[in-house]
Amino acid sequence: MFNRDRWNEILEVLTSNWFRTVLTAFGVFWGIFILILLLAAGKGLENGIKQDFGGIATNTMFMWTRVVTKAHEGMPKGRRYRYRIGDVEDIKQNVSNLRFISPRNQLNGFNGSNNVIRGLNTGAFDVYGDYPEIINQEPMDITSGRFINYNDINEKRKVAIIGEGVRKSLYDKDEAVIGSYVKIQGVSFMVIGTYKKKNSDGDGEEAQKQIYVPFTSFSQAFNQGDKVGWMAITAMDGTSITSLKQQIIDIVKKNHKIHPDDDRAVGNFDLYQQYNRVESLFMALKVIAYFVGILVLLSGVIGVSNIMLIVVKERTKEIGIRRALGATPNTIRGQILTESVFLTIISGMAGIVFGATLIYAINYAIEMSGPIDMFLNPSVNLGVVTIALAILVISGIFAGLIPAQNAIKIKPVEALRTE
Repeated sequence: MFNRDRWNEILEVLTSNWFRTVLTAFGVFWGIFILILLLAAGKGLENGIKQDFGGIATNTMFMWTRVVTKAHEGMPKGRRYRYRIGDVEDIKQNVSNLRFISPRNQLNGFNGSNNVIRGLNTGAFDVYGDYPEIINQEPMDITSGRFINYNDINEKRKVAIIGEGVRKSLYDKDEAVIGSYVKIQGVSFMVIGTYKKKNSDGDGEEAQKQIYVPFTSFSQAFNQGDKVGWMAITAMDGTSITSLKQQIIDIVKKNHKIHPDDDRAVGNFDLYQQYNRVESLFMALKVIAYFVGILVLLSGVIGVSNIMLIVVKERTKEIGIRRALGATPNTIRGQILTESVFLTIISGMAGIVFGATLIYAINYAIEMSGPIDMFLNPSVNLGVVTIALAILVISGIFAGLIPAQNAIKIKPVEALRTE
């Protein structure tokens, strides 16, 4: 129940010596401020690094070929090999809990090779031969038209989906794109869609300068036969691709007569494993942030406890009089604890507000100046603020506990003798 006289007394006690109260409150303010700032900075770093994954499905591995380093079954070491469509089918049939398996081929458009032509305009772009599933493993926004489908695959249609960067390079600003044709190494493909990707470096200029065509028409147009350049393989939710990786590699080794102990012949990158390492790193950073913040806050709480001890000492005579007039130990204890918790919460809330204001200012500055590598949208969620408030209440109780116990030990007669 709200007691106006009690709260007037609390405010009078805390404002009787402004300078001392402000210095005491600053310790708690600074502790909460540091905690909020560290958590926000950690979140900004986490957001930035996760953004570098570019939206790729994280439960995915990529697999490519390397030079064989051991002789096996009459086959020499040092040889090169290529994946085949048959490898993809074997993996699908023999490895369970796979969600997507995408064989891929690629034409590189770098080193000055202008491999794409439209009218008088030319450009050097990466061209991928893909299956429709790749859009789930490497998400993109289709800005017009559509993506590859299985009719395109089955009928070996010469169609293409181009990035917004390709469109800007080969087309005029208001020129129609859908239904037009581009020549890729002399072969005409009809444009059926445009896409845009988003990653950490703004619009990701290089990611917009890519072209996707059906895997089958790519193989036919560029004489690839049943060859596969590399694969993107994604596991079902609830099953890590890491647990399936060895089964997949073993199938490839068997198909291409690679020694079981030749660990260098099959190149692979386990994105799930790398992502988990990043997750573990940021969990450790969060623990460190809480540890450092709480330690700094603890120093402020000790300051509050000390000042409350001084306040109790200064109010010895007053407490004695109140005890003589019938105040119970619980009433005295409650008064001291309320003062302690009130001072702690007020100073802590000031730290939260100041920290939130600074985080908002940092976000605004980043938005105005442009993205920063590996740092994006530093923030703290409502859960962190709730935890901070809980810490403040508990800290305030602990800060006032010893002074409160000292207060109720004061005997009325001895208190009245105190000068």
